[in-house]
Amino acid sequence: MSNAVQEFSRFAHEYDSYNVIQAEVAKTLVKMIPVSHHTTVLDIGCGRGEVYKNMVTSDLSFENFIALDSSLPMLTLHPSAHTIRKIHADFNTLDAFATISSDHNSLILSSSALQWSKDLDFTIGQMAQKSPTAYFAIFTANTFKTLHQIAGISSPIYSDSALRDTIEKYYHASFELKEYRLSFGSIREMFHYIKKSGVSGGEKHLSYKQTKELMKQYPLDYLEFEVLYVTGNSLSI
Repeated sequence: MSNAVQEFSRFAHEYDSYNVIQAEVAKTLVKMIPVSHHTTVLDIGCGRGEVYKNMVTSDLSFENFIALDSSLPMLTLHPSAHTIRKIHADFNTLDAFATISSDHNSLILSSSALQWSKDLDFTIGQMAQKSPTAYFAIFTANTFKTLHQIAGISSPIYSDSALRDTIEKYYHASFELKEYRLSFGSIREMFHYIKKSGVSGGEKHLSYKQTKELMKQYPLDYLEFEVLYVTGNSLSI
């Protein structure tokens, strides 16, 4: 069951960025973690470091932080420190996980990234071997739901049920769905956001004519997002 929808306006001064939803998701994910100490924290698909920033301002402590991302520009924007090891690698490959060492007091996290796994079964299976405990936040196929319906296209990312089925093969897991809405002053601003933000990475591209028609037909002044939050204990460790 989804919680009450959380709403944001991109035009509120504190949210004037293209990663407002991702930033909120990372904050929520870190708040889910009980106060604890870990030797190593592994952040898969770390982006510009929203998870790390929230961890250092929380009561959580760690000795080492591994930040892995396939985007070198994103890794460059990620905070640097003597406790941080940055890995430029694609989490869809064995090589990425071969570079990671962990122990029974490590913690693996991923926020707003696993929806883009090319082979979710492979990625989740590899992650389950690296840490006994995991916390994930994954966008589901209901993100941009109305937009997809009107455009007549399927979501490029996994459904809630597909995510749960795969995760439960490797983790004893609990799940929570959250819905978000991001409001805009105009349809044009909304489509500009879709183009510029990271949430549309796998979208099927529409022609100019199709996009113009979709902008006329879209009935809402907001975009819809749905995120599956996961707490998991590995079945492999």
